[in-house]
Amino acid sequence: MLTLNFNPFPNLETERLLLRRVLLSDVNEVFALRSNEEVMKYIPRPIANTIADAAAHIETIDNTIDNNEGINWAITLKGSNQLIGLIGHYRIQPNNYRAEVGYILNPSFQRQGIIVEAMKEVMEYGFKEMKLHSIEAVIDPNNSGSEKVLIKSGFKKEAHFIENQFYQGKFLDTVVYSLRNNQSEEI
Repeated sequence: MLTLNFNPFPNLETERLLLRRVLLSDVNEVFALRSNEEVMKYIPRPIANTIADAAAHIETIDNTIDNNEGINWAITLKGSNQLIGLIGHYRIQPNNYRAEVGYILNPSFQRQGIIVEAMKEVMEYGFKEMKLHSIEAVIDPNNSGSEKVLIKSGFKKEAHFIENQFYQGKFLDTVVYSLRNNQSEEI
């Protein structure tokens, strides 16, 4: 079984990006993301209605990290501390050496390869440091942008579940993509 420890918090770096811990001072940017109906269109989670909702989301992120149950990074461009997105490992299954990856990005920065670039570093951290065997992503089948990110990142479609999730009075389909650590050793 996996034993996780996110202390000290691991900042990650790519050619263009610095992935750092989400701070309470990021509350306005988190609110801008989570209150944007277009950004949240394919994410079956409540939209943030107030700054307090965004602050509560940051508190949840902090608690998850502090309890070693999941890890999220603020996506920032090098040379700027402004949060432009979030990416992280959610729903970690220590017994199965598996986690779910999720991400969200400010629309002004979409279609620039930022999530693919961040994903590469987050996957490497998941496989090398967390010792995951596989990472999954669960998306809405209509989210073609996210599907493209996953395919570019090496993920393969694993399943399409029909009306397996009930949210806001509707049954929704979900599609699962996954990536295995080809370098992992037998447990």
